[in-house]
Amino acid sequence: MRKAITPTNSITRRDLLGGAVGMLAAPWLRPAGAKGQLVPEPAERQKIEAAIPAKAFSEPRKARKLLIFDLNVGYGGHRSITTCNLAFTLMGEKTDAFQTVISRDPSVFKGENLRQFDAVFLNNTVGNLFEDPALRQSLIEFVYGGGGLMGVHGTSVAFTKWPGAIEDWPEFGVMLGARGANHRASDEHVFIKLDDAAHPVNQAFAGQGFDYRDELFRVHEPYSRNRVRVLFSIDTEKTDLQQGPAYGKIERPDNDYALAWVRQYGRGRVFYCTIAHNPYVFWDPKMLQFYLAAAQFVLGDLPAPTTASGKLTPAILAQEQLGWRLGLTPPTSEIAAGSFTLFEAIDKAAELGLLYVGGSSRQTVSHEIPKNLDGQLNSDELRQVRLKLDAAGVRLPAYSIGPVPSDEAGCRSLFQFGKKMGIEAFIGEPPGEALDTIERFCDEYDINLAISSGGQISSQNGGQPQEVLKLCNGRSKRIGVCAPATAETVAMLRDRLLILQVHDLNELTGISAGKIAPLLEEIYRLGVKPTMFSVEYMPQKSGSMPGIAQGIDLFNKVSIQLVK
Repeated sequence: MRKAITPTNSITRRDLLGGAVGMLAAPWLRPAGAKGQLVPEPAERQKIEAAIPAKAFSEPRKARKLLIFDLNVGYGGHRSITTCNLAFTLMGEKTDAFQTVISRDPSVFKGENLRQFDAVFLNNTVGNLFEDPALRQSLIEFVYGGGGLMGVHGTSVAFTKWPGAIEDWPEFGVMLGARGANHRASDEHVFIKLDDAAHPVNQAFAGQGFDYRDELFRVHEPYSRNRVRVLFSIDTEKTDLQQGPAYGKIERPDNDYALAWVRQYGRGRVFYCTIAHNPYVFWDPKMLQFYLAAAQFVLGDLPAPTTASGKLTPAILAQEQLGWRLGLTPPTSEIAAGSFTLFEAIDKAAELGLLYVGGSSRQTVSHEIPKNLDGQLNSDELRQVRLKLDAAGVRLPAYSIGPVPSDEAGCRSLFQFGKKMGIEAFIGEPPGEALDTIERFCDEYDINLAISSGGQISSQNGGQPQEVLKLCNGRSKRIGVCAPATAETVAMLRDRLLILQVHDLNELTGISAGKIAPLLEEIYRLGVKPTMFSVEYMPQKSGSMPGIAQGIDLFNKVSIQLVK
């Protein structure tokens, strides 16, 4: 960006933060179109209305609310902000996909305010939007716990000191997937290739690349194809990369100029696209279809894969289709010995080509953080865990808790920790009389409970998965079972099987290739999709690493065969 672009009309703080209407009566909220909102000219509005898609790509699972935050600090703001706000508001109304609320007041990011939204859209937000550590922590936890984050164009330099784009919040750049705003002319002509033509967010383009004119940023670190799933990028073979003046460092040594991507941050769904500088982007029918798909993705209604482009293998692609996730977990006996930290597990999972890892409340975080992985970790220690997972390209969907608290305060503390860490399923042994309380927290926090079939509650009820299953009858589907992988177990538990233990998945110690194929075929036939397939790694057991690697190889080969 060469200079500040001043909107044709100014918006005063009083205009923006004045009294709201009805259910939105809060000082930081204004319903889209309220008095004082800057809106496009009538001719622009007509173009936008004519270009809006007729229907949503998927049926919303519930009423959705999208927060659009368009504050700029130290920069006048892009002219396209107003057309974008209107386009998203009208798209939401016409398709019934979502409702928009527009704000420029940072207090909207307080936890009690943010929780009413399904996703946050930082619309061309340049500069240091807010410096309050509590508000920043709230945004991180909102996304990591399962909320959506959407950014366009100038969002890549949000939370930097402007001018100069001096970094002020590194984790935001990690979460978004990149930093930087170097570019050529504001109408640079490029040819675009679809890096993932079949991706649901790309469906507006019907598998075809296209050419476009806009101000297109060349981003820099932390951008990497090992972090993000690239949707489309500049086709360097067709595009004149030397056209027009350059503003900032334009060339990348890897010649990789991604323009749009999705990614996962914890449980959060993240989307970014640089095509949003000029107002006409938001009356372009194809781009509005693309942005509608993106909005439905971050809101949680359009399922779409997020595995980083650089991590994709035939096996991972197959497992994406199957909805299967194989993760590395430490056995309880090894955790007690203190010899297998979470950070070591993360490194081993990455070394084995796995994208998932299980954790435990009895597991030390690392040698540098000699504390158990639990709610006693402070905010900086939790940040270090998040960044370690992200740097390795590994997620933490499952967490073993042992005895589950039965009291209200203990349950809330546990589930709040799970939300902060992006955990999808606890593995534990709940007191039978506490299941009503625990079930309520499972539904409130969107976290499952897999009752261990080898735990105390299991032993009290006969020690078999079928006895644990009886405890689940009549309860939320968020209450299920953690059990060993056998054909009988799978057939019996089906959608109640939340964690499937395959720790003997190798010819050296247990399930042979001849046995695993029929078992996985049966799991596929029944449509069972556990939160995670769990394979154990025993660091003190001689020769365990080759066995684990062999087991993973077997799992991968069968996965590929099943989707052919």
